[in-house]
Amino acid sequence: MTEQPPSAALPPTGAAGPCRVTRLGLRDFRSYRALDVDVDAPLVALVGENGAGKTNVLEALSLFTAGRGLRRADLAAMAAHDGPGTFSVSVTLDTRWGGVRLGTGTERAPDGGLARRCRIDGETAGSPAAFAEYVRVVWLTPALDGLFTGTPGDRRRFLDRLVLAVDPAHGTRVNAFERALRSRNRVLEEHPRNTAWLDAIETELAELAVAVAAARRETVTRLAALILAARDDASPFPWGDLAIAGAFEDMAADRPAVEVEDLYRAHLAESRMRDRAAGRTLAGPQASDLTVRHGPKDTPAAECSTGEQKALLIGLVLAHARLVAAMSGLAPLVLLDEIAAHLDPRRRAALYGTLAALGSQVWMTGADPALFADLPTDAVRFAVTPGRLAPVAPAA
Repeated sequence: MTEQPPSAALPPTGAAGPCRVTRLGLRDFRSYRALDVDVDAPLVALVGENGAGKTNVLEALSLFTAGRGLRRADLAAMAAHDGPGTFSVSVTLDTRWGGVRLGTGTERAPDGGLARRCRIDGETAGSPAAFAEYVRVVWLTPALDGLFTGTPGDRRRFLDRLVLAVDPAHGTRVNAFERALRSRNRVLEEHPRNTAWLDAIETELAELAVAVAAARRETVTRLAALILAARDDASPFPWGDLAIAGAFEDMAADRPAVEVEDLYRAHLAESRMRDRAAGRTLAGPQASDLTVRHGPKDTPAAECSTGEQKALLIGLVLAHARLVAAMSGLAPLVLLDEIAAHLDPRRRAALYGTLAALGSQVWMTGADPALFADLPTDAVRFAVTPGRLAPVAPAA
């Protein structure tokens, strides 16, 4: 009997199956007017000067997951400046079920705006979430280097991206939760005496808050357990101790979901005047924070050196890739932008060894070819110049 693709809602168990991009096509995407490139390697290095278009390739690949990609850019911003204003990205994947073609891009809508389109083997798909049946994607970019010293909002977005890679429905829940928050804030400002309206919104808000918080908690619990089980205090990529902190999490701890909904709904009702004065809903999972400690040193990540923070973040993202594989049955595509630029030779060598053993296809970028001198022999390198990718042989 032919094995069928897994349901995104019911991840398969057992060893993760392969998922490798074997062909990438871009049309009018960023700096690429037309690109078709064949790839046949587990590790792919894109080498070129700053501004050559390396990150654009990673961004294109990141569109095959729910959300707006690794830059979180608007659709219009992804289209080539000298093109028609629309773009398309396509990949051919080698999976456990054979080859599959995925495509996404934009078309002009009847009102003149842009509409995103998604296709699987030429058939229309409802949204990018449908790609999760065939591929999962995780990434690390320089924009995340300040994660541990940044705002709680930055860490919540990072956490939601971690959850989304294992639970494609999480984005829908988060969006619905944020819409309900905005609705409550607006009603508090414009119609504060309409208690029936507020009661209805707060009932919905409590249900969504519990669902969002539960998904975050499950992912963090699973990821922390995976990290703890594989921890190695001597590793150049230190293990992280993860937790979610916040008043909502304290309230929800060890309580059934129904009880948490009731407690939060009552809290919202009691806090209407205070929240109206503040101009926002103060309590809830929108105020939670992801806390990370440097495990071997038992030190908050924010207090570690810049180099330690980078190594800790790399270890966290690679552990997340292993969690995605374990939970979804799909070894994810791993996108690492400028990953080796600030690593010493020991950590670079350790990184490449770890990536080779990960079981995922990994796409990396860098400006200096020497950074990739220690890649395994089955890796491929592409020289990136504006609008072009050309395969190059490793240095002798």
